[in-house]
Amino acid sequence: MLATINGGAPDFTINVNWGYFDAGRAVMPGRGRSVGADGLIDVYLNASTYWKGIPIAVWEYTLGGYQVLKKWLSYRETAVLGRPLKAEEAREFMHIARRIAALLALNEALDTNYRAVTAN
Repeated sequence: MLATINGGAPDFTINVNWGYFDAGRAVMPGRGRSVGADGLIDVYLNASTYWKGIPIAVWEYTLGGYQVLKKWLSYRETAVLGRPLKAEEAREFMHIARRIAALLALNEALDTNYRAVTAN
């Protein structure tokens, strides 16, 4: 869920160093800003707008050696993208997080199914 510090309209500018250009103009991941507690993490776009309550397992999910959500953010830092996010892009982040959560919830069943199939 997208939230704001003051309860106002969200600011889609990403400027907390999720990504930047190196000397060769390759996009590099930055540290960004995230605050976690009790198995959940808030992921900030800027000083006032953030995604609230992302499960830490979802935030830390990697694919191909990359932390998926952090990598997505690194390419959308306003200085890299050249503009703030659009509202539909911010929603896409939430959709990706939900898909990762679904994969993690299915993990045990998928592993069991894989073992059963490969045993035959």
